[in-house]
Amino acid sequence: MKPMLVIMAAGMGSRFGGLKQMTAVDGAGQVILDYSAYDARQAGFEKVVCVIKKEIEADFRAAVGDRIGRGCELHYAFQDLHDLPAGFSVPSERTKPWGTAHAVYAARALIDRPFAVINADDFYGRGAFRALYDFLSGAGDERTHALVAYDLKNTLTENGTVARGVCTADDSGYLATVTELTAIQGPPEAPSYTLDGGQNWTALAPDTPVSLNTWGFRRGFMDAIGEELVKFLREVMPKNPAKAEFFLPSVVNACLAAGTARVKLVPTDEVWHGVTYRDDLPALQAALAEMRAAGKYPERLWEA
Repeated sequence: MKPMLVIMAAGMGSRFGGLKQMTAVDGAGQVILDYSAYDARQAGFEKVVCVIKKEIEADFRAAVGDRIGRGCELHYAFQDLHDLPAGFSVPSERTKPWGTAHAVYAARALIDRPFAVINADDFYGRGAFRALYDFLSGAGDERTHALVAYDLKNTLTENGTVARGVCTADDSGYLATVTELTAIQGPPEAPSYTLDGGQNWTALAPDTPVSLNTWGFRRGFMDAIGEELVKFLREVMPKNPAKAEFFLPSVVNACLAAGTARVKLVPTDEVWHGVTYRDDLPALQAALAEMRAAGKYPERLWEA
Protein backbone atom coordinates (compact mmCIF):
# COMPACT_ATOMS: atom_id res chain seq x y z
CA MET A 1 0.00 0.00 0.00
CA LYS A 2 1.08 3.56 -0.64
CA PRO A 3 2.35 5.47 2.41
CA MET A 4 -0.09 7.71 4.26
CA LEU A 5 0.28 11.03 6.05
CA VAL A 6 -0.69 11.88 9.64
CA ILE A 7 -1.08 15.59 10.41
CA MET A 8 -1.04 16.61 14.07
CA ALA A 9 -3.50 19.49 14.36
CA ALA A 10 -4.84 19.29 17.91
CA GLY A 11 -2.63 21.99 19.48
CA MET A 12 -4.16 25.36 20.23
CA GLY A 13 -1.06 27.48 19.52
CA SER A 14 -0.72 29.36 22.81
CA ARG A 15 2.35 31.35 21.78
CA PHE A 16 0.60 32.40 18.57
CA GLY A 17 -2.46 33.58 20.45
CA GLY A 18 -5.24 31.54 18.85
CA LEU A 19 -6.03 28.51 16.74
CA LYS A 20 -3.26 29.07 14.22
CA GLN A 21 -4.11 25.96 12.20
CA MET A 22 -7.14 27.88 10.91
CA THR A 23 -5.46 31.24 10.26
CA ALA A 24 -5.50 32.22 6.58
CA VAL A 25 -2.07 32.76 5.02
CA ASP A 26 -3.16 34.01 1.58
CA GLY A 27 -5.90 35.96 -0.15
CA ALA A 28 -7.84 32.80 -0.97
CA GLY A 29 -8.33 32.01 2.71
CA GLN A 30 -6.05 28.97 2.64
CA VAL A 31 -4.07 27.91 5.70
CA ILE A 32 -0.62 26.34 6.15
CA LEU A 33 -2.19 22.89 6.30
CA ASP A 34 -3.58 23.41 2.79
CA TYR A 35 -0.07 23.90 1.47
CA SER A 36 1.36 20.92 3.39
CA ALA A 37 -1.42 18.60 2.21
CA TYR A 38 -1.03 19.90 -1.35
CA ASP A 39 2.73 19.30 -1.29
CA ALA A 40 2.17 15.85 0.17
CA ARG A 41 -0.36 15.01 -2.54
CA GLN A 42 2.07 16.18 -5.23
CA ALA A 43 4.70 13.91 -3.67
CA GLY A 44 2.37 10.89 -3.89
CA PHE A 45 0.51 10.71 -0.56
CA GLU A 46 -3.19 9.99 -1.09
CA LYS A 47 -4.50 8.98 2.35
CA VAL A 48 -4.33 11.73 4.98
CA VAL A 49 -5.39 11.63 8.64
CA CYS A 50 -5.85 14.88 10.56
CA VAL A 51 -5.59 14.50 14.33
CA ILE A 52 -7.76 17.18 15.93
CA LYS A 53 -9.83 17.82 19.04
CA LYS A 54 -13.40 16.66 18.71
CA GLU A 55 -14.74 20.03 19.85
CA ILE A 56 -13.23 21.85 16.86
CA GLU A 57 -14.32 19.33 14.24
CA ALA A 58 -17.06 21.43 12.64
CA ASP A 59 -14.89 24.55 12.48
CA PHE A 60 -11.92 22.57 11.19
CA ARG A 61 -13.91 20.94 8.42
CA ALA A 62 -15.31 24.30 7.32
CA ALA A 63 -11.96 26.10 7.52
CA VAL A 64 -9.77 23.55 5.75
CA GLY A 65 -10.90 19.91 5.86
CA ASP A 66 -13.59 20.17 3.19
CA ARG A 67 -11.06 21.69 0.77
CA ILE A 68 -8.36 19.10 1.39
CA GLY A 69 -10.91 16.35 1.02
CA ARG A 70 -11.33 17.29 -2.65
CA GLY A 71 -7.82 16.09 -3.43
CA CYS A 72 -7.07 13.48 -0.77
CA GLU A 73 -8.69 10.54 0.97
CA LEU A 74 -9.18 12.46 4.21
CA HIS A 75 -9.90 10.94 7.61
CA TYR A 76 -10.15 12.37 11.13
CA ALA A 77 -8.82 11.09 14.43
CA PHE A 78 -9.60 12.79 17.72
CA GLN A 79 -7.01 13.37 20.43
CA ASP A 80 -8.77 12.98 23.76
CA LEU A 81 -7.19 13.37 27.20
CA HIS A 82 -9.11 10.30 28.35
CA ASP A 83 -7.90 8.06 25.50
CA LEU A 84 -5.47 6.00 27.56
CA PRO A 85 -4.58 2.30 27.79
CA ALA A 86 -6.72 0.14 30.05
CA GLY A 87 -6.00 0.64 33.74
CA PHE A 88 -5.04 4.31 33.51
CA SER A 89 -7.06 7.45 34.18
CA VAL A 90 -6.52 11.18 33.88
CA PRO A 91 -5.20 12.90 37.04
CA SER A 92 -7.63 15.44 38.46
CA GLU A 93 -5.18 18.30 37.88
CA ARG A 94 -4.52 17.40 34.22
CA THR A 95 -5.94 19.63 31.45
CA LYS A 96 -2.95 19.76 29.08
CA PRO A 97 -2.86 17.35 26.08
CA TRP A 98 -0.50 14.41 26.48
CA GLY A 99 1.84 15.40 23.62
CA THR A 100 2.87 14.51 20.09
CA ALA A 101 3.29 10.75 20.54
CA HIS A 102 -0.18 10.58 22.07
CA ALA A 103 -1.53 12.49 19.03
CA VAL A 104 -0.22 9.72 16.77
CA TYR A 105 -1.58 7.11 19.20
CA ALA A 106 -5.01 8.70 18.71
CA ALA A 107 -4.87 7.72 15.01
CA ARG A 108 -3.93 4.09 15.64
CA ALA A 109 -7.14 2.65 14.22
CA LEU A 110 -6.56 4.44 10.91
CA ILE A 111 -2.86 3.69 10.46
CA ASP A 112 -2.67 0.56 8.33
CA ARG A 113 0.53 1.15 6.35
CA PRO A 114 3.84 3.07 6.46
CA PHE A 115 3.14 6.64 7.50
CA ALA A 116 4.66 10.09 7.66
CA VAL A 117 3.98 12.50 10.52
CA ILE A 118 4.01 16.30 10.42
CA ASN A 119 2.74 19.28 12.41
CA ALA A 120 -0.23 21.22 11.05
CA ASP A 121 1.27 24.66 11.64
CA ASP A 122 4.63 24.33 9.89
CA PHE A 123 5.43 24.88 6.21
CA TYR A 124 8.00 22.22 5.34
CA GLY A 125 8.64 22.57 1.61
CA ARG A 126 7.78 20.00 -1.05
CA GLY A 127 11.20 18.40 -0.94
CA ALA A 128 10.56 17.12 2.57
CA PHE A 129 7.41 15.27 1.47
CA ARG A 130 9.14 13.78 -1.56
CA ALA A 131 11.94 12.50 0.66
CA LEU A 132 9.48 10.90 3.08
CA TYR A 133 7.36 9.35 0.36
CA ASP A 134 10.38 7.93 -1.47
CA PHE A 135 11.77 6.45 1.74
CA LEU A 136 8.50 4.87 2.85
CA SER A 137 7.78 3.53 -0.65
CA GLY A 138 11.14 1.84 -0.89
CA ALA A 139 12.27 -1.49 0.46
CA GLY A 140 12.97 -1.55 4.16
CA ASP A 141 12.43 -3.60 7.28
CA GLU A 142 9.92 -2.77 10.01
CA ARG A 143 12.58 -1.41 12.34
CA THR A 144 14.03 1.20 9.97
CA HIS A 145 12.41 4.64 9.96
CA ALA A 146 13.36 8.11 8.70
CA LEU A 147 13.59 11.69 9.87
CA VAL A 148 13.87 14.63 7.50
CA ALA A 149 16.47 16.84 9.19
CA TYR A 150 16.67 20.59 8.64
CA ASP A 151 19.62 22.87 9.30
CA LEU A 152 18.78 24.76 12.48
CA LYS A 153 19.55 28.10 10.79
CA ASN A 154 16.68 27.43 8.35
CA THR A 155 14.10 26.91 11.10
CA LEU A 156 14.28 30.03 13.30
CA THR A 157 12.04 33.03 13.78
CA GLU A 158 12.95 36.63 14.56
CA ASN A 159 10.05 36.91 16.99
CA GLY A 160 11.00 34.64 19.88
CA THR A 161 12.12 31.14 20.77
CA VAL A 162 11.19 27.88 19.05
CA ALA A 163 11.11 24.24 20.10
CA ARG A 164 13.23 21.85 18.04
CA GLY A 165 14.46 18.28 18.31
CA VAL A 166 18.25 18.55 18.14
CA CYS A 167 19.74 15.49 16.45
CA THR A 168 23.07 13.70 16.46
CA ALA A 169 24.02 11.05 13.90
CA ASP A 170 26.33 8.06 13.85
CA ASP A 171 28.99 7.48 11.21
CA SER A 172 26.47 5.78 8.91
CA GLY A 173 24.03 8.69 8.90
CA TYR A 174 21.54 7.13 11.29
CA LEU A 175 20.07 9.00 14.21
CA ALA A 176 22.02 8.57 17.44
CA THR A 177 19.93 10.82 19.70
CA VAL A 178 17.22 13.45 19.43
CA THR A 179 16.82 15.94 22.29
CA GLU A 180 13.78 18.18 22.56
CA LEU A 181 14.89 21.74 23.32
CA THR A 182 11.92 24.00 23.93
CA ALA A 183 13.63 27.42 23.87
CA ILE A 184 16.00 28.03 20.94
CA GLN A 185 16.57 31.51 19.52
CA GLY A 186 18.44 33.13 16.63
CA PRO A 187 20.02 34.90 14.87
CA PRO A 188 20.49 32.17 12.23
CA GLU A 189 24.26 32.59 12.14
CA ALA A 190 24.56 32.20 15.94
CA PRO A 191 21.65 30.26 17.47
CA SER A 192 21.53 29.32 21.15
CA TYR A 193 19.25 27.64 23.66
CA THR A 194 18.33 27.97 27.32
CA LEU A 195 17.23 25.41 29.88
CA ASP A 196 16.58 27.82 32.76
CA GLY A 197 14.19 30.39 31.41
CA GLY A 198 16.80 32.61 29.78
CA GLN A 199 19.29 33.07 32.59
CA ASN A 200 21.95 31.15 30.67
CA TRP A 201 22.30 30.47 26.94
CA THR A 202 24.35 27.77 25.19
CA ALA A 203 25.52 28.15 21.58
CA LEU A 204 24.51 25.76 18.81
CA ALA A 205 26.08 25.40 15.37
CA PRO A 206 23.93 26.94 12.60
CA ASP A 207 23.97 23.67 10.62
CA THR A 208 22.92 21.53 13.58
CA PRO A 209 20.41 18.99 12.22
CA VAL A 210 17.01 19.39 13.84
CA SER A 211 13.67 17.65 13.75
CA LEU A 212 10.48 19.51 12.93
CA ASN A 213 8.43 16.37 13.49
CA THR A 214 8.91 15.29 9.87
CA TRP A 215 9.03 11.56 10.52
CA GLY A 216 8.59 8.50 8.34
CA PHE A 217 7.59 5.37 10.25
CA ARG A 218 6.87 1.76 9.39
CA ARG A 219 3.53 0.51 10.66
CA GLY A 220 5.19 -1.47 13.44
CA PHE A 221 6.22 1.73 15.18
CA MET A 222 2.65 2.02 16.47
CA ASP A 223 3.36 -0.94 18.76
CA ALA A 224 6.32 0.93 20.23
CA ILE A 225 4.16 4.01 20.86
CA GLY A 226 1.63 1.89 22.76
CA GLU A 227 4.33 0.22 24.86
CA GLU A 228 6.10 3.49 25.66
CA LEU A 229 2.82 5.19 26.55
CA VAL A 230 2.27 2.63 29.29
CA LYS A 231 5.80 3.26 30.61
CA PHE A 232 5.25 7.02 30.47
CA LEU A 233 2.03 6.78 32.45
CA ARG A 234 3.63 4.51 35.05
CA GLU A 235 7.03 6.13 35.44
CA VAL A 236 7.06 9.71 34.12
CA MET A 237 3.58 11.15 34.48
CA PRO A 238 3.31 10.62 38.28
CA LYS A 239 6.30 12.92 38.81
CA ASN A 240 4.53 15.82 37.08
CA PRO A 241 0.90 14.83 36.50
CA ALA A 242 -0.23 18.29 35.37
CA LYS A 243 2.41 18.94 32.73
CA ALA A 244 4.45 15.85 31.78
CA GLU A 245 4.34 15.27 27.99
CA PHE A 246 4.70 12.16 25.87
CA PHE A 247 6.84 13.30 22.92
CA LEU A 248 7.53 11.40 19.69
CA PRO A 249 11.31 11.90 20.12
CA SER A 250 11.04 10.20 23.52
CA VAL A 251 9.60 7.08 21.88
CA VAL A 252 12.28 7.16 19.20
CA ASN A 253 15.04 7.53 21.79
CA ALA A 254 13.67 4.60 23.77
CA CYS A 255 13.67 2.41 20.65
CA LEU A 256 17.20 3.48 19.75
CA ALA A 257 18.43 2.71 23.26
CA ALA A 258 16.78 -0.73 23.18
CA GLY A 259 18.15 -1.49 19.72
CA THR A 260 14.66 -2.13 18.35
CA ALA A 261 14.75 0.65 15.75
CA ARG A 262 17.04 2.79 13.69
CA VAL A 263 16.25 6.09 12.00
CA LYS A 264 17.86 7.31 8.81
CA LEU A 265 18.59 11.04 8.87
CA VAL A 266 17.50 12.48 5.53
CA PRO A 267 18.93 15.99 5.14
CA THR A 268 17.05 18.77 3.37
CA ASP A 269 17.95 22.29 2.36
CA GLU A 270 14.31 23.37 2.53
CA VAL A 271 13.57 26.49 4.58
CA TRP A 272 10.92 26.22 7.28
CA HIS A 273 8.17 28.81 7.50
CA GLY A 274 5.67 28.89 10.30
CA VAL A 275 3.57 30.95 12.65
CA THR A 276 4.94 30.20 16.08
CA TYR A 277 4.05 33.81 16.89
CA ARG A 278 1.48 36.12 15.35
CA ASP A 279 4.29 38.42 14.17
CA ASP A 280 5.58 35.54 11.99
CA LEU A 281 2.50 35.74 9.79
CA PRO A 282 3.56 38.58 7.42
CA ALA A 283 6.87 36.88 6.57
CA LEU A 284 5.10 33.62 5.81
CA GLN A 285 2.51 35.36 3.65
CA ALA A 286 5.26 37.14 1.70
CA ALA A 287 7.20 33.88 1.16
CA LEU A 288 4.10 32.10 -0.14
CA ALA A 289 3.28 35.02 -2.43
CA GLU A 290 6.76 34.71 -3.96
CA MET A 291 6.28 30.98 -4.50
CA ARG A 292 2.91 31.51 -6.18
CA ALA A 293 4.40 34.22 -8.39
CA ALA A 294 7.14 31.77 -9.39
CA GLY A 295 4.50 29.24 -10.43
CA LYS A 296 5.11 26.76 -7.61
CA TYR A 297 1.52 26.95 -6.38
CA PRO A 298 -1.78 27.95 -8.01
CA GLU A 299 -3.83 30.67 -6.36
CA ARG A 300 -6.42 28.10 -5.27
CA LEU A 301 -4.67 24.86 -4.48
CA TRP A 302 -7.55 22.43 -4.61
CA GLU A 303 -9.23 23.82 -7.71
CA ALA A 304 -6.22 23.43 -9.99
